[in-house]
Amino acid sequence: MSANKELQQGYSDYSAALDQATLLNRLIAAMEKGDLTDELLEHIPELSEAKKLNDKLKYRKTILERSIAEQSAKNKKNGVKASEPSASSSAPVEKKAKKDGKTGGAAPKQAKKVDYVTVNDYGSSILGRLQSLFKKAIEDAFPGLDVPLLLAETPNPQFGDYQCNSAMPIAAKLKATGINKKPGDVGKEIHAKLPENIDFVEKITVMPAGFINVFLNADYLRKQISSLALNGISLPKVAKKRVLVDFSSPNIAKEMHVGHLRSTIIGDSICRLFEAVGYDVLRVNHIGDWGTQFGMLIAHLYDRFPDFLKKLPDISDLQAFYKESKKRFDEDEQFKKRAYECVVKLQSRDGEIVQAWNTICDVSKKYNQIVYDHLDIKIKDVGESFYQDKMVELVKWIKENKPDMLREEEGRQIMFPTGCDVPLTVVKSDGGFTYDTSDLAALKYRMLEEKCDWNIYVVDAGQNLHLETVYAAGRDFGWYDENTQRVEHVGFGLVLGDDKKKFKTRSGETVRLLDLLSEGVKRATEKLKEKGRDAVMTEEELAAARDAVAFGCVKYADLSHTRTQDYIFSFDRMLDDRGNTAVYLLYAYARIRSIVRTSGVTDSQLADYVAKTPVLPLNHPAELKLAKQLLKLSDCVLLVLDSLMLHQMCDYVYNLATLFHDFYNECYVIERKEGEPVVVHFHRLALCEVTANVISTCFKILGIREVPKM
Repeated sequence: MSANKELQQGYSDYSAALDQATLLNRLIAAMEKGDLTDELLEHIPELSEAKKLNDKLKYRKTILERSIAEQSAKNKKNGVKASEPSASSSAPVEKKAKKDGKTGGAAPKQAKKVDYVTVNDYGSSILGRLQSLFKKAIEDAFPGLDVPLLLAETPNPQFGDYQCNSAMPIAAKLKATGINKKPGDVGKEIHAKLPENIDFVEKITVMPAGFINVFLNADYLRKQISSLALNGISLPKVAKKRVLVDFSSPNIAKEMHVGHLRSTIIGDSICRLFEAVGYDVLRVNHIGDWGTQFGMLIAHLYDRFPDFLKKLPDISDLQAFYKESKKRFDEDEQFKKRAYECVVKLQSRDGEIVQAWNTICDVSKKYNQIVYDHLDIKIKDVGESFYQDKMVELVKWIKENKPDMLREEEGRQIMFPTGCDVPLTVVKSDGGFTYDTSDLAALKYRMLEEKCDWNIYVVDAGQNLHLETVYAAGRDFGWYDENTQRVEHVGFGLVLGDDKKKFKTRSGETVRLLDLLSEGVKRATEKLKEKGRDAVMTEEELAAARDAVAFGCVKYADLSHTRTQDYIFSFDRMLDDRGNTAVYLLYAYARIRSIVRTSGVTDSQLADYVAKTPVLPLNHPAELKLAKQLLKLSDCVLLVLDSLMLHQMCDYVYNLATLFHDFYNECYVIERKEGEPVVVHFHRLALCEVTANVISTCFKILGIREVPKM
C-alpha cells in the first residue's frame, strides 16, 4: 500500500471513529436527559418498540377515560350510583400480551422485500449478473427452498473476486427438513447448475466448507474498459417507470432554512438517479401554501403595501414580514378580526383576496428559486392549495365506496387503517380538514390520476408513523398494490451544530439557507485563494470552481452520510481536501482531466487507438484493480435504485478516486526520461479517460458541478 493510500485510509478511519464517538456521546446525553430522540430510538430498537407501545396505550387510555366520563355522566343523569371498589376485591389476573406482531401504532410494513427494479440489461455490471446466475442456480438445485442469496466480494484475492456463501444456510435449512447434506456438497450442486461458460468468469472453485469462489476473466475486464473508452459510459437498462418524488416542501411566507436542506438535496439526487436510468420523473414540491395563517398575512399586506395590486411588493425579509403579521395578530383584536375575514374570503375565492394570496406566494417562491438556482434544483410547485377541492371529493368518495372505514368520534370522522392503532382524522368536528385529509387526497391523486408506479416521499424521519398510516389507508382503499407499486417514505435525520443540537445561529435563530450558501461561497473563495488558484485561473474559471466547491461541499457532506442518521454540519470538514469530501473528489477529477490535456493526445487520436485495440493491455495489478472498480458503477446504480441510500454512491466514487491515485503513483501515464522523447502510454490514458467519465457520471447523479480546472 502506498504512503498516500495509508494516509488516506488513516484519515478515513480517524473520521469514522470521530463520527462514532460523537454519535455515542449524543446517545449518552439523550439517555441522561431522558430525551427519546429519533436517533436514540433507531439505535435501541427495544426502546423504540416500548415507546410505540406507550403511545398506543396513552391513546387507548384517553379513549377509555372519555368513555368512563361519558358513562358516569349518563349514570348520574339516570340516578345510578357508581359502586365503590371493595378492599377485599381480588386483583384482576394479568393477561399475557399477545404476540400479534403489531408495532404499537405504526402501520405494518411489508414482510417480504419486493424487487421493484426490473433489469433488462445489466450493462457492465458484474455483481448484478452473478446474482442473477446464482439465484437461478440455487432455485434449480433446491426448488422451493426459500433462502437469501449471500454473494459478495472476497476480502482475500487468493479466494477470487466474488464469493457465494449460501451453501451453509441451505444445508442448515435442509437439515431442519430431515435432509443431511454437507455445505461442500451443497456448494457443488449449486456450481453444477451454473452455466458452463460465463464470458466474464475465468474459473469457479468450491471450498470444502461450501464457499463458492468466482475468479473474473482479466480479458473480459480489458474488453469492457476498451468499450467504455470507445462508446462512453453506459448504465444498466431497466424497465421504465413513472415516478413521483415529493421533496423540499417549504412553507410560503417563510424563507427556506436549514431544516429544508436534507429533503431538497436528497430528493434532487434521487430524481437525478431515476432520470439517469430513463424513468419518467415528476419532481413535486408539496409547498405549504394554504391555511388560516394567510388571513393575517393578507391583512398585513394590505397595510404595508397598499399598491400590491399594481406591482409586486419588495419584501426584502420574508421572516420579518411573517413575524410582524403574527405579532399584530396576537396583540391587536381589530387586526385579528380582519385576518379572520380575509380567511373566509380566501376560502370563498374572493377575486382581490386571491390576488393578494398569489402575491404573497409569488414573493416567497422568488426567494425559494434563488436557493434552487444555487443548488441546480428543478422542481414543480404543487402545493396544499391544489388539493382543497380534492379533499371534498375524497370524503365523498370514501362515504360512497368505503363507508364502513369511517367512524364518528366526538363529531370527528376518523379511520383506523389495517394494522394501525393511531387513527387518521379525515374530517374535524367543525367540518374542516386536516393534514391527514390532504395527504390522503394527494396519495389518491398521485396513484389514480397521475398513474405513478413509484411514489417517493423525501420527508424527515419524524413523519414516518403518519406516512405509513396514510400508505396503509391507501392500500385499504385499493389505490395501489404494494407488490407492484412502490410507495415509500425516504426518511432522514437532523442537521446538527457543533453542540450536537439542531443547527442554529449563535442567537438561537434557525439558519436561513441563503445565508448558509453565501457563507459556503465565501469560504470556498478563501480556500481557492489559499491554494493560489486565483493566480493561475481566469476570473470565469475561478468563479466556476468557487461555486462547484461551495455548493458541492454542502451537497456531498449531506449525501455521504447515511441519510437515516443525524450529522454535524461543519464547513471546516466539508472544505478539507483530504478524505471523503467533495473538494477531494473535485481535485481528483480536475487532476485526471489535466493529465489527459497534458498528454497532448487529441480525442480523435485516443479514439483511433481504442478502436484498434479492443483488448487494452492492462497487466499491472493497479491497472486491473482500477478497472474492476470502474465496472462496479452499474452495480452501484442498481444498489442505490433499490435502497435509495445515496451514501453508497459517495462511497463508490470516493473509493474510485483513491484507487486512481494508487494507480497513478505506481504506473506512468506520461513517461519522461532525460535525453529521450516523451512516451504516452495510450492504454493508461484510456483508463484515465474512463475514470474521469465515470466520476462525471457520479457527479451528475449527486448534483455536483464538474470543473476541468481546480
